[in-house]
Amino acid sequence: MWGDLWRVVVALCDWRGWLRMLTGQPLLDVVFISNLRDEAERQRFFGRRRPRSGHANGARVYLNGVAGRIRGIDVTAEEMLTKEGRRLAQAHFIAACEWAERKGARVVLLAASTKRLFGRDGAQLKARFPNLHFTIGDNGTAQMLWADVCRGLQSAGLSQRGRVLVVGPYGILGECMTRQLVHAGYEVVGYGGNASALAETALKYRIAVNTDVAAVGKVDAVVACTHSSAAKLNADGVASLRRLGRKLLVIDVAEPANLDVDVYAEVQRDVIRQDAGNAFSRRLHYVLGPLSWRMLMLSRGVVFGCFAEAMALYHAIYLQRQGALRQVDWFVVDDVRMARVANAFAEAGFALPAPRCFGQAVDDFDLRLVQA
Repeated sequence: MWGDLWRVVVALCDWRGWLRMLTGQPLLDVVFISNLRDEAERQRFFGRRRPRSGHANGARVYLNGVAGRIRGIDVTAEEMLTKEGRRLAQAHFIAACEWAERKGARVVLLAASTKRLFGRDGAQLKARFPNLHFTIGDNGTAQMLWADVCRGLQSAGLSQRGRVLVVGPYGILGECMTRQLVHAGYEVVGYGGNASALAETALKYRIAVNTDVAAVGKVDAVVACTHSSAAKLNADGVASLRRLGRKLLVIDVAEPANLDVDVYAEVQRDVIRQDAGNAFSRRLHYVLGPLSWRMLMLSRGVVFGCFAEAMALYHAIYLQRQGALRQVDWFVVDDVRMARVANAFAEAGFALPAPRCFGQAVDDFDLRLVQA
């Protein structure tokens, strides 16, 4: 009931959308198609009345004349780990793309766990929708995540020194962070549930890896790049990782969170945790403001880095007429594409947000543990 009521109120209060309709503009420019984090989010967004189409509206966001909207598909991250869940997610995603195209969208983001839903290159999706530009958004997320990592380490007094654990070092973001941390001179160790991928990472970057968090040893900081249940941090993991008399710095980009809100409630005295990979702009506005951004566990002017990439790409391609960006394969994440997205961010007005933990401000990075 709440989800339906919220959507109705958002639609009524979306004066920018009504103005676009009255002036003959496409209703949407960018659509962020995302699965649900978990069952709690399903209840929050859909309640008891799950959408018959398999997808429904989420938050509406505007930036510099660019209209973006979340379109949530009715499949959770956990359900997508099953064969049937993945098949259902693909069907719902395609239906959401058809809806987005009808509404005038030109850029579509494969958000959250949908990034590799159609393979590493998205060829099937691109062939089916030749008039849509698709991105997985990870160049933007990686750009902002690295800025978060650098600021976090420096604020905690770990600039160019310390032992850093990367959780999921074999994924897109995890490998990117591993590479940059190694190049920056940190001692990096990898942890995750995929033993064969860990072995490849260890060989490629000459780092220690482990599938057992208890065997990792003490570290100064963690960069969590996966929400996989096989690699989630819990209270015991935090206890085994943090140094005596020191808090553990956890920079968490995973969606759903790796160190989730329940575990954080248990260990918050022993950790400094921050959300990561997000972007901020003073020019960005949510319809219904706090009611919308808080549902996403975000704050004023803040969106996920992948959302920011999709909006910045539309801004660059269609408003600034940078046609060359149309030809770029945004399923690939590398330093060249990250630099292009960084330029697009600057032109669209995106910057690094103030550090937050589940939407709450993080003001102190002092890792010294004060005994009670």
